[in-house]
Amino acid sequence: MATCVQGCAPAVRFCQRLNRLKTLDEDMMATSLKRCLSTVDLALLGVGGMVGSGLYVLTGTVAKDTAGPAVVLSFLIAGVASLMAALCYAEFGARVPKTGSAYMFTYVSVGEIWAFLIGWNVVLEYMIGGAAVARAWSGYLDSIFNHTIQNFTETYIMRWDVPFIAHYPDLLAAGILLVATIFISFGVRVSSWLNHIFSAVSICVILFILIFGFILADRTNWSEKEGGFAPFGVSGVMAGTATCFYAFVGFDVIAASSEEASNPQKAVPIATAISLALAATAYILVSAVLTLMVPWHTLDPNSALSDAFYRRGYSWAGFIVAVGSICAMNTVLLSNLFSLPRIVYAMAEDGLFFSVFSRVNPVTKVPVIAILVFGFLMALLALIFDLEALVQFLSIGTLLAYTFVAASIIVLRFKPEKVGSKPSDGDPEPHAEPSPTAPELQDGGEFKEYESFSDKLQLVEMQKKRRERRAVGQLKACWEPYLGGLLGDCEPGEVVAFSVLALMVSSVSLCAVLVFGNDPLQLPTWSFSLLEGIFSLAFLLSLGLIWVHEQQRSTKTFQVPLVPFIPGASILLNVFLMLKLSPLTWVRFTIWLAAGLLVYFGYGMWHSKEGLRGQPPRDMAARYVVLPSGSLVETLQAVQPDAQGPAQDQGQVDAPPPRSPSAEAHGTKR
Repeated sequence: MATCVQGCAPAVRFCQRLNRLKTLDEDMMATSLKRCLSTVDLALLGVGGMVGSGLYVLTGTVAKDTAGPAVVLSFLIAGVASLMAALCYAEFGARVPKTGSAYMFTYVSVGEIWAFLIGWNVVLEYMIGGAAVARAWSGYLDSIFNHTIQNFTETYIMRWDVPFIAHYPDLLAAGILLVATIFISFGVRVSSWLNHIFSAVSICVILFILIFGFILADRTNWSEKEGGFAPFGVSGVMAGTATCFYAFVGFDVIAASSEEASNPQKAVPIATAISLALAATAYILVSAVLTLMVPWHTLDPNSALSDAFYRRGYSWAGFIVAVGSICAMNTVLLSNLFSLPRIVYAMAEDGLFFSVFSRVNPVTKVPVIAILVFGFLMALLALIFDLEALVQFLSIGTLLAYTFVAASIIVLRFKPEKVGSKPSDGDPEPHAEPSPTAPELQDGGEFKEYESFSDKLQLVEMQKKRRERRAVGQLKACWEPYLGGLLGDCEPGEVVAFSVLALMVSSVSLCAVLVFGNDPLQLPTWSFSLLEGIFSLAFLLSLGLIWVHEQQRSTKTFQVPLVPFIPGASILLNVFLMLKLSPLTWVRFTIWLAAGLLVYFGYGMWHSKEGLRGQPPRDMAARYVVLPSGSLVETLQAVQPDAQGPAQDQGQVDAPPPRSPSAEAHGTKR
């Protein structure tokens, strides 16, 4: 048995290295970056990250092909679904005001390798997202000039006929990314003001669309004559919701910028709520205006809004819409270029990525090397790949990050406080219970005597309430009579950790049955219903086991309400959307994941600052000396090279004599 335990020890230590958690500094506000972003700055960054090409392209596509005028409901449901993920980001951004977003949140609560993989995939998502928006920006501008830029490039510069890449190099898309990269490298204030300008123009254009569009609205376009409000039924509305969900991807730029916020505890939650509300309102109202101006089945998916004004006889209005769309795409570009280098900086700062990317310019206070390198890589992607190939690979890393952030919220909320840590303000100390027989001190320092039965009864009730305040991660007192025999002996937080794992497994299993049960697998009806019931029961049981434990109650920062139910619903939705992606997307994701594992095991694992933090100095050795009293003293001494004899070591202590059995029995280590 002892041999088996010794043989498993290296594997246990290896797993512990992979799952080590990040140790946060006591001063959370300390940073080498510049804290200068206000709530308005963060809110506009969030709006810029969400309201982009989707407003001008996605609304027409979903309305014509998927939901009809009921695209309004699709955006409403998608906004509510995105709110669940946004609340998780807001709590983490306020609680851990460090750059890195989902990577940092996972590192704090789940483990190192999971954090690296999340950060690795988010980096890819930002790169592809920025390149895709640059391609869309270039194509939209080219369409205004009747594709003159594309024709000139194919005729006089180059044309490719290679699979999986674009037919011609998009120099305009690459150029706009390089220009934006240069502006981003000037500092966070320059980036913020550029975003303010483009966001202001975009908001003004949206207001113009709403006001003028409602004037031109015709209610008959929602009538039965044109197919009705929901021509594709409930299934069309839900299919449109899955597509519209991606329109709200981008609010995580607020959490990624929390290390540069002046007051992140208040600014991050407020900015998240404001930006998500503004984005959802814009999408819902613009989609309503669009389907009221012209019949939904006649929309042009590529330029629905500008085409709608043109068909109503207002070509000048279509030009204004085109200007607004270009400004909106610029805000998305800035959002991607702003967030991506900060994720890379956070990973490099922790030692998991190459340290050159952690260098901060002393003047601009931004990671310039990370900005320039990854801005160039983003421009290279936009130069080579077309929009369709880029869009096919979007969203899987973002959805995976949303899933892990939601799981991290549950783990961290039910994680017990470390021994010796100070309780948060307003929280009672879990072990500060007075003795039942101890008399109470009055204000003057004299003991108060309880002479009446009512006074004694009040004391008993007070002590009973104090005993019911369990420590974080322990079973609630009200559930002790029912589950105490089964779960009472578990360590605080242990049941919650296993329940979160069961929650993830049951979510994947349930969604796999829902997505693949009928069509690819062709399961019989009885087996489909049985599996659906089993996995649904396992999912609900996991939520219930988490809920019956005590969680942290803090009034200092924002907290997600209804934990674990809101994060659990977010996990289920994100997993469902991930399984709806194409198989080719999963193949590309697997290849990128394998490349990330090579980087981690080849570099990050050995340079991790958390790993180096726990290692003793290499040039020190422990020596033990037995004193006459029988006590044992440990000393640390520098290790000398072999060429130097013992006589040269002035501080060396003679080897201790063998200890007697009595000394071993009575010796103490100091």
